[in-house]
Amino acid sequence: MIVVSDTSALTSLLQIGRVELLAQVYSEVFIPEAVRNELLREHPTLPGPVRCQPVANQAEVRRLLQELDAGEAEAIVLAKELKADDLLMDETLGRRVATREGVHVIGLLGVLLEAKGRGLIPSVRQLTEELEHKARFRVSSSVKEIIFRAAGEP
Repeated sequence: MIVVSDTSALTSLLQIGRVELLAQVYSEVFIPEAVRNELLREHPTLPGPVRCQPVANQAEVRRLLQELDAGEAEAIVLAKELKADDLLMDETLGRRVATREGVHVIGLLGVLLEAKGRGLIPSVRQLTEELEHKARFRVSSSVKEIIFRAAGEP
């Protein structure tokens, strides 16, 4: 399975030291150049499992830049070009545009839910709390409630 990631999810996983989860859930993890550039502003190197891939269709990126930032626009186009199984993105507007563009979107909590289902982590709730405290990750209470219930963690 292939995932293309936006910046915020990778940054959050890096801040809690759990970026390897992406490589455990997905066979390949890609980011576009704009996301690489954003990550390198905060982190000295790219995480091991992440591969940077340039976007070919720059006209489509320019079209999406009317609504989104460069990282989100390139991530959506790259997901389409690679026929990725998932686009990892949590920002509401980016998710809405990606869905409109026919890209399947998953959020960071969705990845944690998948990781728990595969026995890679013991608790979605515990990692969500770490993300909130260490990475300033924000998600609504209603979304957390749905995810925790799906994880069997009421």
